[in-house]
Amino acid sequence: MIKRTLYFGNPAYLSLRNAQLVVHLPGAEGHDDRSGRNTVPVEDIGVVVLDHRQITITHGLLEALLANNCALITCDANRMPAGLMLPLAGNVIQNERFRHQLQASVPLRKQLWQQTVQCKIANQAKLLSACRKAETGNMQAWAAQVRSGDPDNLEARAAVYYWANLFPSVTGFRRDREGGPPNALLNYGYAVLRAVIARSLVASGLLPTFGIHHHNRYNAYCLADDIMEPYRPYVDRVVVDIVDENFPLDELNREIKIRLLGIPVLDTVIGGRRSPLMVAAGQTAASLYKCFSGELRKIAYPEM
Repeated sequence: MIKRTLYFGNPAYLSLRNAQLVVHLPGAEGHDDRSGRNTVPVEDIGVVVLDHRQITITHGLLEALLANNCALITCDANRMPAGLMLPLAGNVIQNERFRHQLQASVPLRKQLWQQTVQCKIANQAKLLSACRKAETGNMQAWAAQVRSGDPDNLEARAAVYYWANLFPSVTGFRRDREGGPPNALLNYGYAVLRAVIARSLVASGLLPTFGIHHHNRYNAYCLADDIMEPYRPYVDRVVVDIVDENFPLDELNREIKIRLLGIPVLDTVIGGRRSPLMVAAGQTAASLYKCFSGELRKIAYPEM
């Protein structure tokens, strides 16, 4: 079942009643009745985005959302994602799974990072070829040449070529988190993607903090940042479409946010089958655990 993504961008009071998220909009007539028009079953929710300073959410609702493995994203004064809340326990045999993850050998982690980088570059090449008709033979060669642990940093080499060709209509574009448009759109989309991946990792009983490559001591979601890499081109594709449709890029308006919040239900192909991105993320996380436990040797990633 595909979980829903809920976005709240106006003042609201969110509470829990009969396992339902109840929405009360101040001043709105008929929005605090028991008709069900203003409720959503908690079990149907996968991601909640809170994007207004005058949103109140009850502890009971928070508890219910986390118990159902929902990811909550909070936004800052600039209406950009600033925080992520996930459940501490997402699997009934979590202790055993933690041990498998923490005991994974360095060679195994390097091999998993090799697979991750190979798939990321391959997906970037396919997107660049499909959207820009650019020459991608070099990227395909780099993907094939990635060694265990990517000691040659072919990921970075591919990124330079990729970003230089992805937005030809944007003069002087440079991929930088604090850079000009459409960087803000990419940041927003990646934040949604990160929440989806982190949620899937927790559901598989894995620690999203302990990565296979990323290891910043201040980053609570190193593993999520590792595993989301091959998924990033799916976000990039959404942003490419927005740019090509000549949307104003100087602000994240409502229509752009709606497009970016649709990332969890984007079509992907994983294991030869078409699946929504959120479902594919669950398959990727499950396969990662099996790699840690010795049941598999390869992570299941989507292919563009």
